[in-house]
Amino acid sequence: MKKKFLATVLSLTMAASLLAGCGGSGSAGSTDTGESTGPGSAGTTEMAVEGDDVTTLNVWTFIELHQQFYTDMAEQWNEEHPDKKVKLVLSNMAYDDMHNKLSLALESGEGAPDIVDIELGKFPSFLQGDIGLRDLSDVIAPYQDKIVQARLDIYSKDGKYYGLPTHVGATVAFYNTELLEAAGVNYEDIKTWDDFKAAGVKYYEATGKQFATVETTAQWMINLMLAQKGGGYLDANGDLDVNNDTMVEVLTYIKGMQDTGAFSVVPGGQPDNEEAYPAYNSGEYAVQIMPFWQTSRYVNYMTDLSGKVAIAPTPVWNTDDDEFASIGGGGTGTAIVASGENADLAAEVMAYIKLSAKANEEVWNVLGFDPVNTEVWTDTALTQNPDNQFVKYFNNYPFDTLNAIKENIGTIGDMSNAKWPSINNEFCNVTLNNIFENGMDVKEALDDSQATLENEFK
Repeated sequence: MKKKFLATVLSLTMAASLLAGCGGSGSAGSTDTGESTGPGSAGTTEMAVEGDDVTTLNVWTFIELHQQFYTDMAEQWNEEHPDKKVKLVLSNMAYDDMHNKLSLALESGEGAPDIVDIELGKFPSFLQGDIGLRDLSDVIAPYQDKIVQARLDIYSKDGKYYGLPTHVGATVAFYNTELLEAAGVNYEDIKTWDDFKAAGVKYYEATGKQFATVETTAQWMINLMLAQKGGGYLDANGDLDVNNDTMVEVLTYIKGMQDTGAFSVVPGGQPDNEEAYPAYNSGEYAVQIMPFWQTSRYVNYMTDLSGKVAIAPTPVWNTDDDEFASIGGGGTGTAIVASGENADLAAEVMAYIKLSAKANEEVWNVLGFDPVNTEVWTDTALTQNPDNQFVKYFNNYPFDTLNAIKENIGTIGDMSNAKWPSINNEFCNVTLNNIFENGMDVKEALDDSQATLENEFK
């Protein structure tokens, strides 16, 4: 096995309609965007661009914050490309409304925008049959050697790229070092999942408090552990295979972690929700295994932990094996409608807005997300800027961890498969609750979910 934006209003929008796990907005737990989606009400903004030779591009998004970011970056595009000026007309819609409207527009051939944000959990639906999205391979090419390949792959099919990623979402470990040190646990000694489990038991015995969580409404840690073993939810032919031996092994291991008493289901079923934030903020849990974009949640919702949290590589199964150190979690892919009159220009502009170094600097500076363009990862003036709010918050440099794992960030299975949304929905609403809340036998729970999903896809 080989190896957001301008968000000072993030805290105002998160609680209302974050895609928090499988239950939110029709999204799946493993496909949370990592971004606040805003209140979901429709709204349109239009750039003011002077000049006669200006191309108007219509943009649909379900993430309100993207409107301002896209506008700001388009203004920079216009400054650098005065002969290719664009005016973006941006419409923000409710999550389901936008994706449903896009499906109808592509099927009918009428009413589609030039540019559209598509959430990862919905993306496979738009890669079936006669694909109505433009192949973006040509505009990605100038940046490709600097972009984390796994984040391009999740929006690809048959060797073609149809989406521009927003962030990496590399899965990392967030350790509350103050709590761990008081219990005699050194997070730097945790290299394997066995180390992680043992550290949890030691912490629990010393404090009587929970070390970390098992998930029921998302699959952040589960997908990482599964991918590290080369496993997945589909077989080599793309057919349903959720009750495979590797899946049984991983979930049985996590159940064993829960049985120690040191690991439990956090309120809300996963670390990224408004019920879980207070539990972490008050010290009820010491560790999170989450995508890197969780940095923004710490800074905004777990303010009492400032200066107490370190970001580190996640455990692996065996340090001698060639397995992923991390996988990307969540994401929104920006796509171009192939039939658009100005599809080529739209693709060029959005590649600049999503993939250029200048754009990716802002991803880190403002939201604290891990940029997909790794060119900025080694710019210490950016990543170690003492005035940056995220550098101030964490007690080590977050990019030290990113640079340590950047050659070994993968993904889990074929994300273009249309079965993904149903699989994630089943796991986050049924399977994981049966195992970790109801005490159901792991293999029995997986067999039931396999049968349910097979029936759905008959």
